[in-house]
Amino acid sequence: MVFSARHSLRYKEMFTKLQIGIVGIVVLVVAGIVISSGFSATLEATNSTKFCTSCHSMQWVAAEWRESMHYTNPSGVRAECRDCHVPHSTLPKLHAKLLAAKDVWHEILGTIDTEEKFEAHRWRMANRVWVRMTATDSRECRSCHTQAAMDLAEQSRDARRKHRRAVKRGQTCIECHRGVAHEEPLEPDDEGDDGSPALTRVWHWIFEAKPALTKVPS
Repeated sequence: MVFSARHSLRYKEMFTKLQIGIVGIVVLVVAGIVISSGFSATLEATNSTKFCTSCHSMQWVAAEWRESMHYTNPSGVRAECRDCHVPHSTLPKLHAKLLAAKDVWHEILGTIDTEEKFEAHRWRMANRVWVRMTATDSRECRSCHTQAAMDLAEQSRDARRKHRRAVKRGQTCIECHRGVAHEEPLEPDDEGDDGSPALTRVWHWIFEAKPALTKVPS
């Protein structure tokens, strides 16, 4: 009887531990689903054009976009902010989000909170985008446009010639197609220090591949 009682107690303890383990696993799975869903929802929300243009400093480029072929065109296809500025793959997307945090940082600092300030920094900001797009072979452009799918016969003679030449030279889209959705800024006479605070320059050094201004070959 003593032996049976001991075994019975041991079985109860094992069963209790098993129950706790199962409950713990279920809780972890549910928590993982909730966190994953929340993370995905957050990424999706911050990818929206409404969110991207909610900052005061984005109003001017948003107005330019609404006047471009990426907003209204004969085919009725509209390219939103994320189509050009956010990679589709997860890791590059997260990296892009991290880099975009500096825009919020500058909005808070007041670095680009007026149109005049924005224009003063515009060459630098555009240049960074061109450098990144060149490095990725215009990855986001190619999510919609591919040279293999182009009907060159339907293009103008000039466009046909340039596209064929670009293929032979191994050029990427952004080398020619700048200022498509936003006005292309003019290169400033002085490419030196733009007067950014030291902490901001450190931020660029850590998170940007090329913190200094780099002119992309035309």
